[in-house]
Amino acid sequence: MLYHLLYALRYQVSGLNVVHYITFRTAVASLTALFLVLILGPWMIGRLRRLQVGQYIREEGPQAHHTKAGTPTMGGLLVLTGIVVPTLLWADLRNRNTWILIFATLAFGAIGFADDYLKVVKKQNLGLRGRTKMLYQVLVGLAIGSAIYIFSRLEPTQYSTRLIVPFFKNFMPDIAALYILFAVLVVVAASNAVNMTDGLDGLAIGTTLIAAAAFTVLAYVSGNRVFSGYLDLLYQPRAGEVTIFCGAMVGASMGFLWWNCYPAQIFMGDVGSLSLGGALGTVAILIKQELLLIPIGGLFVIEALSVILQVGSFKLRGKRIFRMSPLHHHFELVGWKEPQIIIRFWIVAFVFALFSLTTLKLR
Repeated sequence: MLYHLLYALRYQVSGLNVVHYITFRTAVASLTALFLVLILGPWMIGRLRRLQVGQYIREEGPQAHHTKAGTPTMGGLLVLTGIVVPTLLWADLRNRNTWILIFATLAFGAIGFADDYLKVVKKQNLGLRGRTKMLYQVLVGLAIGSAIYIFSRLEPTQYSTRLIVPFFKNFMPDIAALYILFAVLVVVAASNAVNMTDGLDGLAIGTTLIAAAAFTVLAYVSGNRVFSGYLDLLYQPRAGEVTIFCGAMVGASMGFLWWNCYPAQIFMGDVGSLSLGGALGTVAILIKQELLLIPIGGLFVIEALSVILQVGSFKLRGKRIFRMSPLHHHFELVGWKEPQIIIRFWIVAFVFALFSLTTLKLR
């Protein structure tokens, strides 16, 4: 909204022409998100405490986590505010990608909110049934995938159902209508992977910050004709506005990390983790880097795989691979301190993000 207002006044105030530049609006959106979350943080923490919206710790979890019981949760509402408000203020609201991203973030956030709310009402670590939660996620994914497929037929120069395969320059298969199911897989997997990673103070939000920063770079080059041509990327004219959203995600993540770092004053809950994962998956879809989401979110993938392997091994062999899953709990039981795990996992996430960016030329 501010973008449209200020840009309309560029002829009266020449300096306002700067708001047209994506780099400027991305930086301002990131700062807006950062200060918004920092300013609203104390109010949100106090409000949740008064409402007695505290975290319930699962009994089978690490014993050290029981001291965290009662810490305000559902702080993801703060993150959502920090992402959506700056996006509405600084992004081009005529761009469809802006609304697709806002829809995905709020829709997955609504699923997480329902899950968190039921946990608070029941006063136990049980919210939506797994199948119910998955059904809602699939429906949101179908809406996103269907929208991309329809737009790709209406505006083939703006949207595409082709896939960019890392390390292969000229291999871009068009999967047509199958792209709808592929999009469902991307957003649902991303959403749940971030949710599984959210188990230690600052772990998920810090890793999200790193992934969002990498996607900020990718979104910018994908929407820039010169850079996309130089890197042999599929040029997406409307992908530039995705950069503003990613910038807002970076700022909101930084702001929330201030309150969520060890020892956490507030937890994001499913309303935060599901929405952030869904947002990352949607960003990957819009800038045609769906497969690159795997290495960019490499830590999320590892955490999710640890759960899948643990459950599969126990059901097939009756034995566990890890002392506990997700993987961060395994290292807790091995003897690593929580801050050690968090920092080391952030380092791993950073390495994955750097590797992902290098693949742009290794083709």
